[in-house]
Amino acid sequence: PKLIVGLTVVAYGTSAPEAVVGVQAARTQHADIALGNVIGSNIANLGLILALSVLLRPAWVSGVLRSREVPVLMLTALALPLLLLDGRVAWFESALLLALAAIYTAWMVRDARRGQQLAFAAQAGQVAASTADAAGGPPQSTQPGRALAVALLGLLLLIVGGQLFVQSATALARSWGVSERLVGLTLVAIGTSLPELATSLIASAKGHAEIAVGNVVGSNIFNVLVCLPASALAGSVGAPLAAVVPDLVALVAGTLLGCLFLRSERRITRGEGAVLLLLYLAFVAFLCLAPER
Repeated sequence: PKLIVGLTVVAYGTSAPEAVVGVQAARTQHADIALGNVIGSNIANLGLILALSVLLRPAWVSGVLRSREVPVLMLTALALPLLLLDGRVAWFESALLLALAAIYTAWMVRDARRGQQLAFAAQAGQVAASTADAAGGPPQSTQPGRALAVALLGLLLLIVGGQLFVQSATALARSWGVSERLVGLTLVAIGTSLPELATSLIASAKGHAEIAVGNVVGSNIFNVLVCLPASALAGSVGAPLAAVVPDLVALVAGTLLGCLFLRSERRITRGEGAVLLLLYLAFVAFLCLAPER
């Protein structure tokens, strides 16, 4: 189903930059960028990406997303303040989050497959037949070696790009005289969220708004359950709780509002998207204008 595609394949794939940049930042002792990237990306996903996607085309929200994914989204947002009570994300907390990510993904995929095997098989047969007819013959076999080479090349470029991105972000923070946390919450967060933005806007424009919504929800869950612990295992990630209270308040409040919009009706409207966008712009303005940021 489109929702599962958005929540897993699309969301996890588009969140790869957040994971790579977070790991690179933590490994090179830039903990503020690693943490700011996770918090800022989740805020941007809701206030910028979901908002723009809905402004482009209102999205219908499935009952499965409202009853299952939305509560998980809220719980992951509430987990962040708890994880930072002692000022850092410990290794055992990281291991627990990664285990929860594996369990959640397996549960979601198994639940989606339950009772739908026959429908999937019929649909696959129709697609294969239509493809063969259009091509004038049987479908061409895949080339696993080529696909593996492309995947490895993409991973290498992503790692190198992530390292350069972190270096550039820290250099900008020094040259602008601002904290690395501010750069992580804004520039880095928006930069690593560009794949989600492009994917969601394209999906909405083509009438697949459910993929766009699933992409945002899945990415936010992935960022907390995978990107954050992966970064913490690569190096120290954390900050004094008092220093990130405004960021966490914005994250929890924005997530709560987004969840209310997703659960209130069977669709999220342009008006609700406009509210999310305005609140995100206000958050960015606060970050830029607040003293000692």
